[in-house]
Amino acid sequence: MISLLLTLKRLISGLWRAFKLKNFQALFILVLIMLLSGTIFYVKEEGLTVLDAMYFCVTTLSTVGHPTFEPRTALGKVFTMAYIIVGTGLFLGLIGYIAYALIKQPEGEKQKKE
Repeated sequence: MISLLLTLKRLISGLWRAFKLKNFQALFILVLIMLLSGTIFYVKEEGLTVLDAMYFCVTTLSTVGHPTFEPRTALGKVFTMAYIIVGTGLFLGLIGYIAYALIKQPEGEKQKKE
């Protein structure tokens, strides 16, 4: 349990450092826009509930995928193809910045070591 708490503390501090980067902020906003637009599309076009649409969007962007849902309409299939290509790139870029913030040593710790 202590290991989990220490890992969560490290993740939160990495997220805090990542949010200070302008590129991370832009990617974060773009991912939120992708999630919102995808949710709205799947609710309107495919008739999913808001929760199911959001779940599908998150699993798609995180590259996990949804095992049982597939779009029924042609427009839904075309949208999903574009959504996967654009969204996965944005999401992976976001994860890359989080990893960078976790690996990057804070300025205060650099000065302490020297």
